[in-house]
Amino acid sequence: MVKKIVRSEKKDSILLKRGIIMMHELTKLIYEDMKPALGVTEPGAIAYAVAKAASYIKGEPESVHVSMNSGMYKNAFTCGIPNSTKVGNVFAAALGAVAGDAKKGLEALADVKQEDNVRAEELIQAGKVSVSMSGITSRIFIEATVKNSMDEATVTIRDSHTNITKIVVNGRTEMETENKEKEAAKETDGGPRKQRLIHTYTLQQIYEFISSVDISELEFIREAYRVNQELFDEGMHSSRTTFAKYLLKKNGGKVISENEQTTASLLCNAAIEARVIGLDKPAMSITGSGAHGIIATMPLYAAYKVNGYSEEQLLRATALSYLICTYLKEYSGKLSAFCGCAIAAGTGMACGLVYLRGGGVKEMSHTINNMAGSITGMICDGGNQGCTMKGVAAVDAAYQSVEFAMNGVYIDSVHGINGRTAEETMRNMGLIASPGMIGTEKTIVEIFQEKIK
Repeated sequence: MVKKIVRSEKKDSILLKRGIIMMHELTKLIYEDMKPALGVTEPGAIAYAVAKAASYIKGEPESVHVSMNSGMYKNAFTCGIPNSTKVGNVFAAALGAVAGDAKKGLEALADVKQEDNVRAEELIQAGKVSVSMSGITSRIFIEATVKNSMDEATVTIRDSHTNITKIVVNGRTEMETENKEKEAAKETDGGPRKQRLIHTYTLQQIYEFISSVDISELEFIREAYRVNQELFDEGMHSSRTTFAKYLLKKNGGKVISENEQTTASLLCNAAIEARVIGLDKPAMSITGSGAHGIIATMPLYAAYKVNGYSEEQLLRATALSYLICTYLKEYSGKLSAFCGCAIAAGTGMACGLVYLRGGGVKEMSHTINNMAGSITGMICDGGNQGCTMKGVAAVDAAYQSVEFAMNGVYIDSVHGINGRTAEETMRNMGLIASPGMIGTEKTIVEIFQEKIK
């Protein structure tokens, strides 16, 4: 199946400089989705929205209010914030107001200084920063309003972490794309959804694509490894990390040992820990999540280093990992009560491991069945230290699922939520999240709100 698209010269100057004029639409999907994100994506998105609103007012912000969907609220609730020892959505909003740089997108808090933390705390203590939850939904929504005595600005984000759909300044609409989003809003949790690009492909076609695409199209994926390895290094050298140090001990005190699985767990989960506690290095996100991007890549890097696979094999396996992750996430929704890091990215990474080991579509289908029948249903209770343990579980499940599948051992399609095909199984895994876990999301948020009473 060949689907080529021609990218515009203005938009894609970087690729054109590399001599890539034609790009497969699946390459384009990955290329446009990969983004560096400082800290957990949700606090970054909150800070970005507030910083963007603050850029439209003259003088210092005097009040900040952010309304957000349940997934955004939950994921940022106790999440570490870059360049700060504080956590949570309120502090992310306050820092976005006093020191956020909207031009940096999800890295809006990259230049925060200690004095900015003091100013943010003063705003909070004065009762001038508030957040609220707009509803229980996996559809991303942020509405940030920043005011002072002279001006008021509101920025609305929907569907992806940096997708601004409306800007209102002093009652005047400066920008709006909400006609399109009204149509998208019909795709409510559990309601009918348009077929996504990735879902027009079968697993066989995705495998054929990653096996045959000109490797020059995938060279940009190297940047994910550079970014994620720098985050890993930050975690290993920080006095604030604990899981990273113990995972190093479990790997015989070596970053790269002869044990592929313990090396994979170390590389993956030291980076996740660094991210969730807010250390000052970005992760390369996929499907809007840094942890997804880490799990989808770092175990594959471990396999590459331990077993001596070629860089071309690594890049092709990573493209496969990203696409399977995306396939699942387009069913589950960007933010839900379902731990997409472990389930979606973990399943993608497991398929990447199968590819590196010489397996084909049959072994990948069996691996997907094994992942579906084991860790589907793992909850997401926000971006926090628990993400590291979930990452440990994801790596363990992936390695076991692959080993069994490569030896002809798998959960048959007749059992549980497994479908008749790999595509049906991945769809069913996503449906467990949305609409399946809407009630779970509500319960998780209620537990959070009880903790702060």
